[in-house]
Amino acid sequence: MTDKDPSLDPSVDAAQRPVAPPRQDNHGAMEFSARLADDILMALRFYSRLPTGDRPHELPNLSRIAPALPFASVVIGLLPVLVLMVGTWLSLPPFFAATLGVIVAVVVTGAMTEDALADSMDGLFGGSTRERRLEIMKDSRHGTYGVSAIVLLLVARVTALGAMAAINPLVAGGAWLCAMVLSRSFALWLTVELPPARADGASAAAGRVGKGGFGIGLGLAVLIGFAFGAPATSFLAIILAVGLSGLVALGWTQVCGRLAGGQTGDLIGALQGFVELAVLAVLVAFA
Repeated sequence: MTDKDPSLDPSVDAAQRPVAPPRQDNHGAMEFSARLADDILMALRFYSRLPTGDRPHELPNLSRIAPALPFASVVIGLLPVLVLMVGTWLSLPPFFAATLGVIVAVVVTGAMTEDALADSMDGLFGGSTRERRLEIMKDSRHGTYGVSAIVLLLVARVTALGAMAAINPLVAGGAWLCAMVLSRSFALWLTVELPPARADGASAAAGRVGKGGFGIGLGLAVLIGFAFGAPATSFLAIILAVGLSGLVALGWTQVCGRLAGGQTGDLIGALQGFVELAVLAVLVAFA
């Protein structure tokens, strides 16, 4: 026979009865939501120049950023995509509207990808030894390889977006958001496979991404990419774009490992630019 619960005994004074603890069914969900919001904020501060409030900045942590990055990429891409679509709807020439959208994207991101690509091209192909390549990449000045890479990236981006905007602004906007989301998440593969090339670099300070965190982030990026890109093109186009992005990421990883002996923030940013162009190349063909 079990003891009687004192909270049910009428002879016990109500003031002496034990009080049941409050239910906390939603505590876990609220904590997860707050953590996700913090990680999205960290990603926005790391990848963009968007206003994010007055809270103190945390040291970027790529392991935390990876699962939240697809959502942050959508936020970062909204304004450039709106400029592209609205400009086309206002009867601006499609390639001019695409140029305006790309200008806004460069401002929003602080030209992060373009600068990283230029430094990577100058370093990897302008130096003859690993040490010299890393030294060139650290130099803020751009050489012929770097300037050419920036010009070609911008021209290819404007051309692809302008061609799609001429067909339908919604197609161009959806495809560009898809490309931006996939490219940022795929670029983190470099931190999974390669150690930092410099112990004192920004990439080393931000840490490496584990395979679990990378997988979650990439899975979310693919789902969001399907949501934006498939209605604009087709499911087959997104599948091919994801496959080509994976091949680009694997190939760039081999190049970086052989020439630089690891990964840096510049090499990660360069991979983002390559993957964005790979996705746009596939989607413009299907558009």
